[in-house]
Amino acid sequence: MKSFSVASILAYSAAVAQLASAHMALTEPCPRYSPNCNPKPELPAGASYDYSIKNPIPPNGELCKGTIPWPKPVATWKAGQDVTYKFQSGGAAHGGGHCQFSLSYDGGKTFVVIHEVLGHCFFNGKSNGNTAEVTEYTFKLPAEVPNSDSVIAAWSWVNAIGNREFYMNCADIKIEGSSSSSYTGKQIVIANHDG
Repeated sequence: MKSFSVASILAYSAAVAQLASAHMALTEPCPRYSPNCNPKPELPAGASYDYSIKNPIPPNGELCKGTIPWPKPVATWKAGQDVTYKFQSGGAAHGGGHCQFSLSYDGGKTFVVIHEVLGHCFFNGKSNGNTAEVTEYTFKLPAEVPNSDSVIAAWSWVNAIGNREFYMNCADIKIEGSSSSSYTGKQIVIANHDG
């Protein structure tokens, strides 16, 4: 009969718990309070790093997982040019689902979709897999988005397989190079959340 030490059982349990809570998370542009950015922006006064950045937002939790922006924009984007969102590899991709990429100009009250991947986010097509095939999305930022020093660039995700959850990470960016004063479009889908 094989015997297992308490230490090996605890190590195995910790590894399983870590895998169970490891989902997908935005790494670039650097989301609010992420400990995974390089370089790490200065934290807002009173804020701490979010070591649960990969976890879903609780049904009554704050969108963006935090309302206080980084003290300075983490990226500068030019209207009409390509932008890239990058994701941490190794997270559970839950068979894909719907991802939306959006902007907010009103501090996170509303989010306008600038790009979406319906049905197979993190995959090259329909999948029941849990290991992401795609961890980077590049697309053209609409030329009509206005200039601003305080734009929220958001990623939101409703997973296809597993618990009904809602994921969202938000980065504080600057947009320049536009002559437009407003931008309207489709609002993000908020599912499995009270918001």
